[in-house]
Amino acid sequence: MPRLSFTFLALALLLTTGCLFSKKSKEPKENSAIAGSVEENFKVRWIDKRAAELTAQGKSADAARTQAADEFGQRYLFNAPPQKK
Repeated sequence: MPRLSFTFLALALLLTTGCLFSKKSKEPKENSAIAGSVEENFKVRWIDKRAAELTAQGKSADAARTQAADEFGQRYLFNAPPQKK
């Protein structure tokens, strides 16, 4: 009986100390270069897709690309300065 009590006491002590569960995970910090790269990739792909849609509707390639870039600028404000509240 004393051996069983000691085992339960040791187990309870081990589980309640927090040593097993208190490890901090190292989350990588966001790199602004990666975010900028993702935004630029999105911009290029979106403009290419929209320009292809406009070209299919009968616009010239240059006019379609210009319109797509303008639409992107109006829709997504990536390059706009931060707005103050």
